[in-house]
Amino acid sequence: MAGTQPTETPHRAETTSASFVPKASTWAVWSLFALGLVVLGNEIAGGYEPAVPDLFVVDGLTAVMWVVVTFFSGIVHSYSRRYMAGDRHLDGFYARVFGFTLVVMVLTAADHVALFAAAWLGMGLLMASLIGHVREWKQARAAASLARRYFLASSGLLAGGLLLLAWTTGRTSLSGILEATATVPQWVAALAIGGIVLAAIIQSALFPFQNWLLSSMTAPTPASALMHAGFVNAGGILLTRFAPLLTETAVAMSAIVLIGATSALLGQAMLLVGTNVKRELGASTMAQMGFMTLQCGLGFFAAAIAHLILHGFYKAYLFLSSGAAVEQTVPGHNGRRPPAVPSIAVGLLTALGGGALFAVLTGKGMALNSGLLLVLVVVLTTLHATRDILRRSTLPQWLRLVGTPAVVLAAIGTYAVVFNAISAVMKDVPMTTAPTELTVVHVAVGALFVGAYAASALEWHRQSKRLYVALLNLAQPDPATVLTNKEDYDDA
Repeated sequence: MAGTQPTETPHRAETTSASFVPKASTWAVWSLFALGLVVLGNEIAGGYEPAVPDLFVVDGLTAVMWVVVTFFSGIVHSYSRRYMAGDRHLDGFYARVFGFTLVVMVLTAADHVALFAAAWLGMGLLMASLIGHVREWKQARAAASLARRYFLASSGLLAGGLLLLAWTTGRTSLSGILEATATVPQWVAALAIGGIVLAAIIQSALFPFQNWLLSSMTAPTPASALMHAGFVNAGGILLTRFAPLLTETAVAMSAIVLIGATSALLGQAMLLVGTNVKRELGASTMAQMGFMTLQCGLGFFAAAIAHLILHGFYKAYLFLSSGAAVEQTVPGHNGRRPPAVPSIAVGLLTALGGGALFAVLTGKGMALNSGLLLVLVVVLTTLHATRDILRRSTLPQWLRLVGTPAVVLAAIGTYAVVFNAISAVMKDVPMTTAPTELTVVHVAVGALFVGAYAASALEWHRQSKRLYVALLNLAQPDPATVLTNKEDYDDA
């Protein structure tokens, strides 16, 4: 209406002078990235390994994660310089993002149980604060409160497990505890493993603890990118650190396989019924973290680290570019689908070739062990990806049939190169590759994946109203965290 004055969004404010905090913290985090590259280069060259006995140690896992975390954080810092411009709490936002980066760096290097537990707690509290960054939104405060409760529970479980191990072994360092796992009574080991695994799956938002992630969409997009590309990966780092303890117990490894497989399948199913871009990305993250955890349960911890790195790059890009998703969509323009028979043949051949290439390049599945299940999952994933590309691509039919296998196989080859590189850097980290014997659990999980692929291909989730509604309900965030008025989104 004429004469109506524009209103200021509560969490936005015009600034008369630019704050030095964004620039300083951006410069600082890129400096940390440069330091991480130096540390990684030193690790690759086999140079001196910095350490303070019983306090911290910089090994292969630390070097890799320092580079990855600081790189993602640097991208978020740089992106936020424009995205968050004019935000009333800009300095606080940058302080929390930079603080989160430092805490994760401490976590990956910590060797003392108290330092490790404190860093785990600090990481969770900082992320909860970022989720509730827009303090004027009651929904953001509710989302932050929900996430904080989950993270406090995760920290309590981890601290309890570490205290049990420290008390039993008489050691206060992680390296010392892991060297003495043989002296830990079975009941103590079971309790400690339970606490550690639960802490990992809560932080990685696996089923049935995915609600905090699905309810976190009030966070600014840069914070969401950092969350999905970095924070949820903490579960994989935790399981990798305690691999020598976990691999001692077949039941624990089987339980991790079941948790990972269930979360991967449910996350993918929830993605199929998603109607919101950021929630779809949340379901996708749940599925990917489930696959990462599955790899840990199969004994391929280095592979899980490689997976979380590649997923981090992909998910950071998706979140930071999510605002352009609608603009780049052309309704009703999916191109002509290629003929059914050639399409099926290309899909099957590409999937089998992808599985064979994966096995040869990574060494997984070359023996009668848990690697066979991983190869099966790769074959099914390749088959699904190939079918999806063939159906959705707008390229000419002949180019789709010829080019799709090349693209998919190149992606598998890239993963293999990253996996082999990460494995080489992490050679000093114990038990990074420890495949387990095939069990009934592995066979059951394999059958479950085959059944899930068939259900997806036949679109059972669309044919069954009951299944569709069940998945839709499972994918819903906490009602108190949902913004219901479009005005709430102004300049968000």
